[in-house]
Amino acid sequence: MERLLLGVEAFDFLDKEGIPILKTVLAKDENEAVMIASQIGFPVALKVSSPDIVHKTETGGIKVFLKDEDDVRTAFTDIVHTFTSNHPGKRLEGVIVQKLGKGLELIVGTMTDQQFGPVIMFGLGGIFVEALKDVSFRLIPLEARDAKEIMEDLQGYKILKNPRGEKVDLAAVENFILQGSHLVEKHPEIREMDLNPIFASPKRRRSLRCPDQNRVEFVGKCSTMRGRLLG
Repeated sequence: MERLLLGVEAFDFLDKEGIPILKTVLAKDENEAVMIASQIGFPVALKVSSPDIVHKTETGGIKVFLKDEDDVRTAFTDIVHTFTSNHPGKRLEGVIVQKLGKGLELIVGTMTDQQFGPVIMFGLGGIFVEALKDVSFRLIPLEARDAKEIMEDLQGYKILKNPRGEKVDLAAVENFILQGSHLVEKHPEIREMDLNPIFASPKRRRSLRCPDQNRVEFVGKCSTMRGRLLG
C-alpha cells in the first residue's frame, strides 16, 4: 500500500530531515495568502495544494514572480478558479505560498536500480536538464570525493563553477548531494526522490534551497513511513 504525502507535508518531512527548504506555508483563502506572503517576503510563488493533483504546472496550478499583494490576490483567485473549473470533484486543500528561490538551478534525484540498488543523480536544472540532459550518477552510499566527482562529470561543470560571473558555493553543493545520499541511507524504504529545482547561490548568500517539485517516493506500509511523498 502506498501513501501519498503532498505539499506542505512533503516539505515538512524534508525540513525535519535537514534538507534546506524555502519557507512554505499553506493558505486557505486569499487574505491568508497575502498575510503569509507579506511575512515571508516578496517575491513569492503560489501553488495549488490537492492530494488529487501531482503535476501542478500542467494544470495551471503554479504562479511565480508575484511581487506584491495585488499579484498574490489575482494569482490565488486564478489558481482556485482554474482548479475548480477543470477538476470538478477533486479535493482542494488550499494554496501553498512559498518564497521564490534565486540562483543557479540544480537537480538531485535518487532511484533504486534492480541490479545495483540505490543510485543518486545530479545535474544542472531548469532549461539545462530539459535541453541538454546533462546529468551524472553514482551508487549510494557516497563519500565526499564522490560528491565532488559527480559534479565534475557534468559537461556543463564550467557553468556550475562560474554562472554569469558569480561563483556558486561548490562546497555547499557537495554537502547537499551528500545529504541526499544520507537520507536514502537513513530511510532505505525510499524508492525514488526528485529534488528539482534546487537553487545554488554565490558564497556570500545562504547557498542552497530546494523549493519546488520536491518528491520523495516510498513503498511499503504507511505505519512505518513507507508510501509516496510528493511536493
